[in-house]
Amino acid sequence: MDIKIKFTAIALMFTASAGAQTLSQAQRWFTQGEFEKAKPVFKKLVKQSPSNASYNFWYGACCYETGEMMEGLPYLEKSAARKVINAYLYVSKAYYDMYRYDDAIENLEQHIYWLKQKKRDTTEAEELMGKYRKGARLIRSVENITVIDSFVVDKRSFLDAYKLGEQSGNLQMTDNGNEDVSIEFVNEMGDKKLLSANDENGNKKLYASVKLIDSWSKPQRLKGINDDMTDLNFPFLDSDGTTLYFAAKGEESLGGYDIFITRADSEENSYFRPDNMGYPFNSAFNDYMYAIDDYNNLGWFASDRYQPEGKVCVYVFIPNESKTTYDYDTVEPGKMISLARLDNIALTQTDRNEVARAKQRLAKVTYAKTGKKNKKTEFTFIVNDNRTYTSLNDFRKPEAKKMFQEMRKMQSDLETLENELDKLREKYSKSNKAVRESMTPGILDKEKRVNGLRTEIGKMETKIRNMELK
Repeated sequence: MDIKIKFTAIALMFTASAGAQTLSQAQRWFTQGEFEKAKPVFKKLVKQSPSNASYNFWYGACCYETGEMMEGLPYLEKSAARKVINAYLYVSKAYYDMYRYDDAIENLEQHIYWLKQKKRDTTEAEELMGKYRKGARLIRSVENITVIDSFVVDKRSFLDAYKLGEQSGNLQMTDNGNEDVSIEFVNEMGDKKLLSANDENGNKKLYASVKLIDSWSKPQRLKGINDDMTDLNFPFLDSDGTTLYFAAKGEESLGGYDIFITRADSEENSYFRPDNMGYPFNSAFNDYMYAIDDYNNLGWFASDRYQPEGKVCVYVFIPNESKTTYDYDTVEPGKMISLARLDNIALTQTDRNEVARAKQRLAKVTYAKTGKKNKKTEFTFIVNDNRTYTSLNDFRKPEAKKMFQEMRKMQSDLETLENELDKLREKYSKSNKAVRESMTPGILDKEKRVNGLRTEIGKMETKIRNMELK
């Protein structure tokens, strides 16, 4: 009997020793960031001792770090309730990812409080608090946009999903290896290029270059936006030639890359302080490559939110003429979060007719882009009886080519005005006297603008022909 007791005691000692070694190894893995290795050990331990606050924290933190946030959150909440200091930090991160900003701030405040009590450094936590407060502020002004479609595509070729009309300029991806991708934007006229390149310290900044006779000028760093941000990339200049969109990382970002907007200050030859585009364009993940096709009234941006490695989601939306936001005080909180996350784009589609028309425009521009390779004729411009141009490469004079591009833009504007005028006239013919009287000034104004554009286009055609024939 005594021998059996001794053997049992020895076995228990070995078991306890092995358990201690396993826990010690798992803690080392955790400290070294090898969470996948540590997770099964802590899972087993927390199953054996469900009330152990430390086990609950370690397992919950491993789940968060390995992409199983919802699995780990209850364990983190349990350990935070037992006042495990770092549990407050991880709970706050989980709530931040869930757009529960008030709860995230409350838990981070507890984390900072206990760090101060223990006389530990709070710098990183304070920086995190700035990001949380930014999210709490931006969730109150989610922009009301209509997303008509979304595509999950390979990150390496995501630009293929952008079907911008030729009047919006051209985007080109430069693959620098090691998943280091840069974007170059060339405007419609083909005389200005925006690009992202590394500076002398290896940080990505934005530069501009102008077209010379047969080459591009040396890129010059854009003023006003490069100093306070890091990893600036994905530039896009709106057709107004003034509004610039780009993506960057830094203190003003919610996650990795965020999309920003700024405008040119012509007097200072610089750009104004950029503004974060907010929700739903940005998230706690990487959001970038915001582009607008003003002529087809379509917009694009890309995001890796909730996407597997190597994939991104490209959203197509209808741009607003001016920013309009949801009423935070009247929209149910869960719905507001969904609108900010864009996890259900159908919620944004409140006008079916508007969505249908936008999808028609998208189909039209998609067909134009995919069919262009098979079409040798881009347009038909008769110079004289012996010369007809069908491509921009046919022009001999740079001035004539530039004026022709300007004229094509005016022709597009004219077509839009004429379509609007036709609809007004149709509505006018079916309306009563009172409505007709109210519509008359608008119709007369559009008729005047149409006639003015037609006259100006006619004059430009003559000028272009004369330039080419000289």
